[in-house]
Amino acid sequence: MSDIRALVAGNWKMNGTTASLPEAEAVMTRLSAGDFNPNADVMICPPATLLRAMSDRLQGSPVATGGEDCHANASGAHTGDISAEMLKDAGASAVIVGHSERRADHGETDAMVLEKARAAHRAGLTAIVCIGETEAQRRAGETLDIVTTQIRGSIAAGCTGVNTIIAYEPVWAIGSGLTPTTADVAEVHGAIRQELDAHLGADAASGMRILYGGSVKPDNARELMSVENVNGALVGGASLKAEDFLGIIAAYC
Repeated sequence: MSDIRALVAGNWKMNGTTASLPEAEAVMTRLSAGDFNPNADVMICPPATLLRAMSDRLQGSPVATGGEDCHANASGAHTGDISAEMLKDAGASAVIVGHSERRADHGETDAMVLEKARAAHRAGLTAIVCIGETEAQRRAGETLDIVTTQIRGSIAAGCTGVNTIIAYEPVWAIGSGLTPTTADVAEVHGAIRQELDAHLGADAASGMRILYGGSVKPDNARELMSVENVNGALVGGASLKAEDFLGIIAAYC
């Protein structure tokens, strides 16, 4: 069993209004009850419109909050964008960068993700850097090449386990109900760990968490979270309902 403390992070994506906040509060209430003590940190990353309200409601609780994306610049003429400093001001402690949906929908490159990760660090946020292959790339046998290339392009020198988390999300598994086998996950996470050691140095990379994401659910979480070099989960749709999210967190009880 790894001595790296796990993280279960929920990515609400473009979902939720103020009417959804009780779901986050229900997670907080359960984790604060005293009889539910997972050996893992917990975070929810809501849309920016909810970040301040959620941060205020969860303040002082076992549930941290994060942003879903940030601009590389601290300020400027970038209508509609949000800086890492703004997220920090709204209560975030981390921000997701390089999610496959950003890479696909907005054409974000490794170089752009790298600048966003640097922006997160500049603002004092932990960068959750997402990597992962498409179904076509997987079928072509390119999975390991893709994830190692994304690490080299998206992770800067100076990244450590304190300021950076990796989230491996096979793009074809996100929201599809499909998941890789545990052997597949072990192979990719092992390769990611090896590449991080080579890219950053073993000392810097030693405590870096590698999360698994892609159709993580209560009924498969315990099996997936037990895989070597899996240090938690980045959860999409299942994080929107407290019952489901808590079911995944329970894998660490």
